[in-house]
Amino acid sequence: MNQADTAWMLIATALVLLMTPALAFFYGGLVRSKNALNTMMMSYISLGFVGVLWALLGYSLAFTEGNNWIGSLANAWLNGVGLEPKGTIPHVLFMAFQATFCIITAALISGAIVERMRFSAYVTFISLWSLAVYAPIAHWVWGGGWLADMGALDFAGGTVVHVNAGVAALVAAFVLGKRQEYPSSSLLPHNVPFVLLGAGLLWFGWFGFNAGSALAANGIAGLAFVTTMLAPAATLVVWSFLDLFRSGKPTAVGAATAIVVGLVAITPAAGFVSPMSAIILGGLAAFPSYIAMQIRAKTSLDDSLDVVAAHGVGGATGALLTGVFAEKSLNGIADGLLFGNPGQLATQAIAVAAAIVYSGVVSFILLKLIGAVIPLRASESDEGAGLDITQHGEEAYLHVGSTSSRAEVM
Repeated sequence: MNQADTAWMLIATALVLLMTPALAFFYGGLVRSKNALNTMMMSYISLGFVGVLWALLGYSLAFTEGNNWIGSLANAWLNGVGLEPKGTIPHVLFMAFQATFCIITAALISGAIVERMRFSAYVTFISLWSLAVYAPIAHWVWGGGWLADMGALDFAGGTVVHVNAGVAALVAAFVLGKRQEYPSSSLLPHNVPFVLLGAGLLWFGWFGFNAGSALAANGIAGLAFVTTMLAPAATLVVWSFLDLFRSGKPTAVGAATAIVVGLVAITPAAGFVSPMSAIILGGLAAFPSYIAMQIRAKTSLDDSLDVVAAHGVGGATGALLTGVFAEKSLNGIADGLLFGNPGQLATQAIAVAAAIVYSGVVSFILLKLIGAVIPLRASESDEGAGLDITQHGEEAYLHVGSTSSRAEVM
């Protein structure tokens, strides 16, 4: 084992873990005040349920040898996961680093169903989803599965994390239906500074997400760190101009969203592309996600916080552009279209399509099965009162009459 690599991966794991509370602030600021705590809890609860299930079963299903589709149970209950080396770091640390990925991927889905899903049903869904959907796709790409054999490139989770979560979010929004007031009334963010804080902390944590995926303190980690800095910066510039041309004003929520889209897009490419390619990739990624958000706003689909556009579309864009800008001279793995290997783009498209189909179908089945046992949707009265009080018995902010409201619920 290497002490420098171990020290870096300890830091990277903590950085990625921070991303889930950061996501809670990002999502929590975008909803109405009566649902702020519930929305933030949808991220925080993943730290517990998904984190424990990862240790018990998820890690083994994703990263043991198994077959091309799923790992075995050889490492279930962390059997055989100890201080022995996994590459140049302790095996148990590698497991913990990968746990933080599963935790935030499950939490990302919540942005599409905020303000209307029963908390118990949501916890049940992300728990089962982490085992039935995330673990198999992680195995396909990172655990020696069939997409790895094909040569699909996904440095830190464009397909495994973002396309996967984006599709599950789309299915969940479709199954649950729209909020009562949507789209007849304006459902505005209650705390834009929270959104900006969340976006900033996400960017900070994302350096661990991407640079940590090198699994060592080496040049590839340095490359991924720099591309993670530059791509979102380029997305922010392009997004600001798009906002300016469309409405005449660059918005704070737009800026925060742009940062996330840029981070999502560079994730699959971070260790495979040059810094200049990262700038181009980040700038290009702004267009599909921005257009997707404008289209979604004109439909009845209530993807409340635009998870599909930011993560699904952004992740797919980044995964495909990885097949364009990847350079073998940087990582020693594969060239992309611009460097003489058009087949890499086709491989990337197959990986994206596979994640879309599998995540979509299994997420739909899970939601229907859970809905047959637990009501998925909060009642009309609960939704009207706000899910903070009705699901948790507390409020983010003290309002006039809140004491009596809480007493009625309790």
